[in-house]
Amino acid sequence: MFEGSYTAIVTPFRADGSIDFEALDRHVEFQIEGGVTGLVPVGTTGESPTLNFDDHHAVIERVIKTADKRVKVIAGTGGNSTEEALELTAHARDAGADGTLQVTPYYNKPTDRGLTNHFAAVADLGLPVMLYNVPGRSGIPIPLDVVVELAAHEHVAAVKEAAGSVGRVSQILDRCELDVLSGDDPLTLPMMIVGAVGVVSVASNVVPAVVSNMVKLASLNMWQDAAAIHREFYPLFSGLFMETNPIPVKTALAMMGQMEESFRLPMCPLSDESRVKLRGLLETYELI
Repeated sequence: MFEGSYTAIVTPFRADGSIDFEALDRHVEFQIEGGVTGLVPVGTTGESPTLNFDDHHAVIERVIKTADKRVKVIAGTGGNSTEEALELTAHARDAGADGTLQVTPYYNKPTDRGLTNHFAAVADLGLPVMLYNVPGRSGIPIPLDVVVELAAHEHVAAVKEAAGSVGRVSQILDRCELDVLSGDDPLTLPMMIVGAVGVVSVASNVVPAVVSNMVKLASLNMWQDAAAIHREFYPLFSGLFMETNPIPVKTALAMMGQMEESFRLPMCPLSDESRVKLRGLLETYELI
């Protein structure tokens, strides 16, 4: 259901911290022109923790409207409160989203049963669910047994793996039928080699055509061609994580003239040292 390249899109802000919807529209068009399969608004890269409910709703609605069914939209509607995740997901479903990205509840560290009940409650709403395993952010992983149990739910369709483990892909596919997508750009090709079907990408904010092409080649088993792209762009894929995501990628987009360089605290501007490195990286790839 969710194979391909999906961009975890940034949320553009104006200097005063308000959402820049015109820049968001342009960014959606840039992604579609680059050939991506879909868009993931209001995920980690979209600075979801700093968006209130009205912001969440507005960004998701705008992306769905601008995309106009040309690509899939998987709405980031997770939370560490099941009630909150249900409210956000129901809104996204009613707004016309194609699926929902559900992050592991963070900070409160639920038990395995709590995780299963949380994700199952969201899946019961009927919108296809992509589980989001990102222990570096959430504090805990989604245990393999929980993934296997949830895979039996008719509306749990995929898992985004952002734990840095290629082996985890094989472990999941060995025990259940579930689409697995990479959540780490540098690991997209290695994960696809062992069975992942795509990526939810940060780098495709900057180079959508590159990421889309690499994933398409890999899906056609054209591994040497896909590997050539991976090797050429690996420094960019990894360099966009020189500081906490989405600070580098959003700064890169500002350097490219795509939007203002604006964040909501506690996200803050890139350090001077990293800024020099990032500019050099973008110049190397002739992006600026």
